[in-house]
This record gives sequence, structure tokens and C-alpha cells, in this order.
Amino acid sequence: MPNRDLNIHDPLDDFEPREITLDGVAKVVHVAGAGPAVIVMTEMPGISPHVARFSRWVRDAGFTVYMPSLFGRDGAVPEVEEGTATVRRACVSAEFRAFAADRSSPVTQWLRALARLAHQQCGGPGVGAIGMCFTGNFALTMTLEASVLAPVLCQPSLPLDQPAGIESDADELAAVRQRLERDDLTVMAYRFEGDRFCTGQRFAAYTEALGDRFIARVLPDSAANRDSLAPFFAQVVASPHSVVTAHLIDEAGQPTIAARNEILSFFARRLARER
Repeated sequence: MPNRDLNIHDPLDDFEPREITLDGVAKVVHVAGAGPAVIVMTEMPGISPHVARFSRWVRDAGFTVYMPSLFGRDGAVPEVEEGTATVRRACVSAEFRAFAADRSSPVTQWLRALARLAHQQCGGPGVGAIGMCFTGNFALTMTLEASVLAPVLCQPSLPLDQPAGIESDADELAAVRQRLERDDLTVMAYRFEGDRFCTGQRFAAYTEALGDRFIARVLPDSAANRDSLAPFFAQVVASPHSVVTAHLIDEAGQPTIAARNEILSFFARRLARER
């Protein structure tokens, strides 16, 4: 994959932008690659150059990436004013439940439909899904769609006002756990130890709800990139947070690279065509 400057706008010119209408709702989805499908859901405040880089890693590992535009300006470097405005709009949007614990965001219904479509289009045993930050829990809810076999939660941050809250109600969590056990699936999850948006309390709540089906990885804060952060991450996020995007250190031997590689291996193992 050619190196791209992560501090300038990414034109996403190696992705195909498709307008996809599901359940009467149209969204742009950036698609690239070949092989089984993986849904990459962006973190706040949108599809940044770092999020696009991660999607390219997934693509280059042998998958078809479906990267839906859920909020923000696609390809933009996260700035403070624009990023903060995006967060505010999402917090009051009917598609998301930023503050309500025990209820999943309505947009997850659309994402489950996207997973079904992607599976139909790409074939293979099923679909992978990764959510980050604001969308972190979405991959868990998406396991209620039968095609989703490889859910990954990176720094799931909702609900914003309840550190120990989970954005799923008790019935949904029970249904998810039943699905995981019935089909022998696991959920991979990642956070930095000092993340103020995705706390240890939240991971403890996931463990209580899902038992050993929830595989938690907690990285030390020292493993987070602190250099040349986009203004939104330096000034608004202001803690180690984005494991495979903004706070990833792209050097061999780094814990964040190990996390990225483990995620790619997880997708490869669960979505292998011989299953």
C-alpha cells in the first residue's frame, strides 16, 4: 500500500463510492477490494485519513471493505471546530443514542441490512464488522444478523455519560450471547488503559454480559501515538483512545501494530472460505 500523508485530506480515490438504499434509507458506502466482506464503521468525527488507512489494510489483507459514511466529511483531517460540530449533531440525531444506556442505536438496523447485502455480493462464509469509538458497540449488535461472524469492538464509547454502560438492553445482550454460544463465535475488543471515553468499567460490564465470549485487549497508554495528532484528537479526545487509527504507531513491534495484526488474523480465521 503506498504511503499517504495522513495530515492532508484523503480523496478516497481508490474506493468506489456507492449510494446504497436499505430499509428506505440511502447512505454512501465506500467499497474496495475483493474477497469476503468486512464492514468498517468510522470513529468520530468521520472517515479520516487514519480510518481510511485501516480500511486499506483490511482490503490488502484479502477482503472487500464496505466503509459507510455515517457522519462527518469523508476523507477530512479531524479539526476541532468541525469535529466538535459533528459530535453535537450525532448526539441529537435520531440514528444514534449517545447518552441512553441499554438501548442500541437505530442505525444498527441499517448496518445489519448492509451486512446481509455485502454477504450476498461477496459470498464466503460470512461478514466481519468493526466499530470504533461512537460506533464501537455497533459490531456487537450486528451479530444479531446471521451473516456476521467476526465482530470487533475498538474503544466502544457509548453511552457517553455512563462509564459502565453498554449500548444494548438486557434482551439484546441475551440474544447476542445466545448467538455467540450457538455458533461458537467470539467478540474481540480493544482499548487503551487510560482511555477516558472507553473505561475499564465498560469492559467489565461487557465481560459480565458475555462471559468468555468477550475477548478484551487492554493496551498500555505508553503504546499510544502522541506525535502529529490531528487537532481534534490532540485537543478534544485528549487521551489515548484510537487503537488502530489516530493513536496507532506504525512501526514493527508496537502493541498497536500487534492489535491491528490480530484483528486482520481474526477476520481471516473467521471468514476463511473453507469453513
